[in-house]
Amino acid sequence: MRGRPSAALPKHAQISETLIRDIASGRLADGARLPPEREMAEQLGIAVGTLRKALETLSNKGLLDRVQGSGNYVRAREGVASIYSMLRLELKTGGGLPTAEFLGVERLPKPADAPDFGPSDEGWRFRRLRFLGGVPAAMEEIWLDGAQAEQITAEDVSESLYLFYRERLGLVILAAEDRVSVGPVPDWRDPRFPPETGSISGYIERTARNSAGAVVEFSRTWFDPGTVIYINRIGKA
Repeated sequence: MRGRPSAALPKHAQISETLIRDIASGRLADGARLPPEREMAEQLGIAVGTLRKALETLSNKGLLDRVQGSGNYVRAREGVASIYSMLRLELKTGGGLPTAEFLGVERLPKPADAPDFGPSDEGWRFRRLRFLGGVPAAMEEIWLDGAQAEQITAEDVSESLYLFYRERLGLVILAAEDRVSVGPVPDWRDPRFPPETGSISGYIERTARNSAGAVVEFSRTWFDPGTVIYINRIGKA
């Protein structure tokens, strides 16, 4: 099975998200000095202006001290909002920029085994192969209540569904509950996902709520425990 890449985030957003996740995972320690901007931009293969835009995002979130004549210094903080702040999967080595490839989106009757979510009897079902740092990490099946959108095509959707919800549907996801266990990999598995169909992998069921507190989304995620961990940081280490 092959899908198509989701609409990519702008390059500066990709860089800022990577750095935010690296700081959260501890790969970039509090107080660490980043390489000089021109050197760092060359390492990343981007223009200096693009890097500076990414670093400005971190500075605005309080994750970076930009000291004139000295450099850029990491300032680790808790609870920093980001595009992928609700994604709890990381590479075992820490972080990993999330990307996704769509395997399909359809409007269908909601699954019989799903909890109640939203007023419609139908839902928009998204299926994706999730990558972290370019590594196939998870299979995702996300159901959005059908009353939230009249029409959705794969071409409309960005790599962050929550960003798509907010910018295109006016739907803000403010809270989610994850239930983490293990489960068999589904028969629609993409061959690039390492665990075989029917084998046991990590498994997450999530219900997500809008700004009014109503459950509007239900999702299932199968992740590869060989390369990925589920992690939720609470308080300071």
